[in-house]
Amino acid sequence: MNMLHQSQRAMRAKRQDALKRGVVAVLDIGTHKISCLVLKFDQAEAALPSEGIGAMAGQANFRIIGASTTRSRGMRFGEIDSLQETERAIRTAVQGAQKMAQMRVDHVIVALAGARPRSYGLKGEVALSGGSVTDEDVARVLAVCDMPDLGPGREVLHAQPVNFALDHRSGLTDPRGHVGNQLSVDMHLLSIEGAVIETLLHCVRRCDLDLAGVASAPYAAGISSLVEDEQELGAACIDMGGGTASLSIFIKKHMIYADTVRMGGNHVTSDISKGLQISMADAERIKCRFGGVIATGLDDREVIELTGETGDWHHDRRTATRAELIGVMRPRVEEILEEVRARLDAAGFDHLPSQRIVLTGGASQIPGLDGLASRILGNQVRLGRPLRVQGLPQSAAGPAFSAVVGLALFAAHPQDEWWDFETPSERLPARSLKRAAKWLRDNW
Repeated sequence: MNMLHQSQRAMRAKRQDALKRGVVAVLDIGTHKISCLVLKFDQAEAALPSEGIGAMAGQANFRIIGASTTRSRGMRFGEIDSLQETERAIRTAVQGAQKMAQMRVDHVIVALAGARPRSYGLKGEVALSGGSVTDEDVARVLAVCDMPDLGPGREVLHAQPVNFALDHRSGLTDPRGHVGNQLSVDMHLLSIEGAVIETLLHCVRRCDLDLAGVASAPYAAGISSLVEDEQELGAACIDMGGGTASLSIFIKKHMIYADTVRMGGNHVTSDISKGLQISMADAERIKCRFGGVIATGLDDREVIELTGETGDWHHDRRTATRAELIGVMRPRVEEILEEVRARLDAAGFDHLPSQRIVLTGGASQIPGLDGLASRILGNQVRLGRPLRVQGLPQSAAGPAFSAVVGLALFAAHPQDEWWDFETPSERLPARSLKRAAKWLRDNW
């Protein structure tokens, strides 16, 4: 089994360890910012098992006692570019959260935004020897799901059973204890580039922290931004960050698809910087203060002062209208949304019974974005912010914090994955494997 599979089990043990102690940190290492939350678990509840296989986060049994955010450094497209710079930024974020929590934290669970995720749908089927379904039967059916050829250097990040069928009864979330003859499973597998996670492991270790889990950022954002009926009936979550736009598709309370578009809010800032000939810092400030994507007649009259430091008085004392700013921003935002649309189409999203789309993430706050997104992505678009979690400071309650809040919910209620069952090592004959799009059409 691959490197990550082994370390997933080790991480799971570390997470159990952290939960016993009652404290764990979660860290979202983004391209634009790094956020850290320190979670304190109620000791009585920390040991409780989750209800059934793959049960989504229920009522949170923790509260947040520390929170900190810092400007990200050394990151590109949601991946570590410069190890030293990212290490410094992680230390800053973790130290800030520890200071607020007034305690040291050893274990951290991290969200991963980049690494080119790829989704697969797997199927497995076994005959039961009689009687009711046991843990061993679940392990056997997971083991017979044929592993796809992921390609060189790729690792499995998530492998979650999303649907069980027993004889002719489908849609079981947990088959254990049921009686039948034939057990089958649908599993969602998410692979990523191994080198990206190796670098992440290395970076976290250099910060004197123990990695107690890794989850994909699109998954985490979906857990916190989609309301329960959206997770159940089918919805996509688009997390628009600085370096990437992550997307995840949920149905029956499980993620069944994830992908990343390697463009985000920083690209919009860069376009403003080039288009208006101002610094990146000024472009970011103007974007946040005056930005938008839909111009009205009034925007021709709204004048924005552009300051510069070149020493050339005429260059440093220029102005632009808000309409001009929108003219620079809109093409890039359209490009990001068109790319997201293409990924949703490729995933077979239009085959789901419900096609709700929830936009979240820092870049989702651009005024007028929901209207533009409705035109490009379809009509059921809403803006989402993370669920309220006990102790979450107001400063961390906005859409930019969807992934880190989702990670906190993931830490509290991890979904069962392949490696949580002692799967038998002998492999049975290969079963069919489908890329996600075909799998979605066939199964839902």
